[in-house]
Amino acid sequence: MSKRHIIIGGGPAATNACETIRQFESDSEITLICNEPAHSRMALPYWLSGQIPREQTHTGDDDYFNRLNVKPMIGVTVAGIDASGKSVSLSDGTSLSFDTLLLATGSAPIGLPMPGSDLPGVQTLWTLADTEKALAAVDGHAKPRVTLVGAGFIGCIVLNAMFKRGWDLTVVERDQHMLPRMLNADAAQYVHRWVTDRGIKLHCGTRLQEITAADDGAKTLKLDNGKSVTADLVIIATGVGPNIQLAVDAGIETDNGILVDKTMQTSVPGIYAAGDVAQGPAMLETERQVHAIQPTAVDHGRVAGANMAGQSTQYNGSLLMNVLDVCGLQCASFGKWEDSAADAMTMSNENSSIYRNLLWTDDKITGAIFVGRANDLGMLTDVGMVKGFIQTQTAVGSWKEYLRENPFDVRRAFIATKVPETLAKTTLLGRPAVSRGFHFGNPPNKHTASSSHGVYVNTKEPT
Repeated sequence: MSKRHIIIGGGPAATNACETIRQFESDSEITLICNEPAHSRMALPYWLSGQIPREQTHTGDDDYFNRLNVKPMIGVTVAGIDASGKSVSLSDGTSLSFDTLLLATGSAPIGLPMPGSDLPGVQTLWTLADTEKALAAVDGHAKPRVTLVGAGFIGCIVLNAMFKRGWDLTVVERDQHMLPRMLNADAAQYVHRWVTDRGIKLHCGTRLQEITAADDGAKTLKLDNGKSVTADLVIIATGVGPNIQLAVDAGIETDNGILVDKTMQTSVPGIYAAGDVAQGPAMLETERQVHAIQPTAVDHGRVAGANMAGQSTQYNGSLLMNVLDVCGLQCASFGKWEDSAADAMTMSNENSSIYRNLLWTDDKITGAIFVGRANDLGMLTDVGMVKGFIQTQTAVGSWKEYLRENPFDVRRAFIATKVPETLAKTTLLGRPAVSRGFHFGNPPNKHTASSSHGVYVNTKEPT
């Protein structure tokens, strides 16, 4: 009898687990159970902004699942897990048995219970249905007034999408500055100036008290600083939490998320967890962490899938990182970006909206914050190179002082300390990565290798 795998969820952790299992097993049974079509939540803002159609948020279709020999059960939910009996009960009253089970149930908005939070036009923006509802709520408004409650990573992604639409935007944030779990106060001031210069109204260091609605549907938000805001649509983006209840009810060990080891296995043999719901190994940390970001979900799914297929694969750990475009200003933070004990190298230029902060432990970069325009940040690839320093934990020796004097010449130190060579030898599963099996519209692969990476060959010692 062939092995039976069940995967609960339809995000990147789930689909990457399906693909990885198939790399090692051709005849096992894979059943994917999800209440929504398989899609990338990080693609929803692109649909919201009008850059892509709804269908392009999907990460799999019927043909894709047929080619993978995966049985999708879309629109069905899991009611419970019998961990010892190795079966799941479904919302339609049926049950399925498994040999291995993957919990890739993701996370959900925490919400903001208060008077008026259940009014029409007051919602989160987390699902396909949420996005569709938000677009319907502003239909017919030439320049809809939208208030976002929460200026964290998710809130600013939504803000960026709506800014591209040219909507009238207001942000309410209870912390003293935007992106409080991604940027320090100094870096956030660059973001504040940038967005207010573009007509976005900010209310930081204040809390929402209640929401009321007029007969015409307009909402009034009362703030605890005595001010009020009027909106046609209110988006609540006050944080998310892992969907751990199925695991809790099944007796699987949890903390902030479902606790997993380096193989992504939970406290119950044969049951794995991956993505936003998993609390697992983390770089630079001794305790297991929840890193609710897509790159971690992809890694988790691949490692879990390999081990579900009988491989012996261990995960070195996820890196805390956030990379974000805030209305044209790029922001990024990596690793221990708020470590007050670290040796900080800070460079800032208010006129050019440039802020960089490298955090060092001895001669290793252990954290970083970047803020800047695309040409000063992403186009220079400095962000990726600093991330490489952190991932490899390369000791840079005398190059540390060189970077203190030459903060924009990251490339020279990156090459000289052989970080590219270290990264090139690094694999997640001990074999080359395989391209994803689904691409919207099945476009031809036009990528061809070039000689541009020859720059990594020649190095020069610091002078």
